Amino acid sequence: MKYTKEINIQLPRDQVIELFDSTDNLYQWQPGLKNFEHLSGDPGKEGARSRMVYEGRKGDLVMTETITKRNLPDEFHVSYKARGVFNEVYNYFSEPEPGTTLWKTENIFRFRGALAVMIPFMKKAFIQNTGLSMERFKAFAESKKENQ
Repeated sequence: MKYTKEINIQLPRDQVIELFDSTDNLYQWQPGLKNFEHLSGDPGKEGARSRMVYEGRKGDLVMTETITKRNLPDEFHVSYKARGVFNEVYNYFSEPEPGTTLWKTENIFRFRGALAVMIPFMKKAFIQNTGLSMERFKAFAESKKENQ
């Protein structure tokens, strides 16, 4: 499954990147995140691996994040691996006009087992969840502008 989402954030790109690039900020815009633990590599750099634990409907969801490309402020690519799911996310940031950041994501999911059979019924939910996550980050980032 592959799809693209984008959102405009009313902040300059350098400020968006500063907020996006902080793992401490994840707790502010990713509800359900219980733990973020660095596993290996230089934190925040290409090749770094981390363990993320989210509160799920049927128990904790544990995934491993790997940074696959870090070319900020332009792009930041990661992969996530969880039971039965492999997800690649390509994040792109541009500043189409001063003070506005366009955040675009390309999302690629691969599924195994029972999940693979369910995808035709679940695709819309995955796309909506990505959009909701981006909206949460936008609200978080723009709230920082109001506090300056």
